[in-house]
Amino acid sequence: MASPPPRPRLFVAVVPPGTVLAELRRATAALDALPGADRLRPTEAGGRHLTLAFLGPSDPGRLDGLAARLARAAHRTAPFPLALRGAGRFGDRVLWARPDGDLDALARLADRVRAAATRAGLPPDAEHAFRPHLTLARVRPGQPLRLAPYAEALAELAAGPWQVDEVRLVRSVPPPGGVPGARPTYETEGRWPLGG
Repeated sequence: MASPPPRPRLFVAVVPPGTVLAELRRATAALDALPGADRLRPTEAGGRHLTLAFLGPSDPGRLDGLAARLARAAHRTAPFPLALRGAGRFGDRVLWARPDGDLDALARLADRVRAAATRAGLPPDAEHAFRPHLTLARVRPGQPLRLAPYAEALAELAAGPWQVDEVRLVRSVPPPGGVPGARPTYETEGRWPLGG
């Protein structure tokens, strides 16, 4: 019997503008020359964001209440500057870019978004605590790779700054199982301007 298709997952995020994503592409292009780069799976532009709250699979019937609460959370937060400077890693699994700028405002926005989701009956996944980062690449399953040299190669990474002026609710649709190289797709379900 075939397994059921993977369920779409929701998250709330800050998405850098296209100009910043282009700067990231240029900054990370040099990674291709490092030994073992073929074992690294870069995140596509559509998946490059800073997750404020990961909600996981969710009941579509609760999205209206979530939208109203996210609109209020965004309105209570003034726009703020952010940039990406340098890189880090989660062990030897994930390579990421480090946010820089008004990190206090970013943390307040994450707190408000997480509280809004909880009040809407969609509490953020407890396993995905807010850790500000933008995922650049993941190590391919079953293909170990030391990420320290990659993080060091991006020590001078610089993209931005930009003005964070909205939050987005994004649906991540996992790829069908058994399709080599398939990637998730990302669909914006809603956008709310910051106000303050």
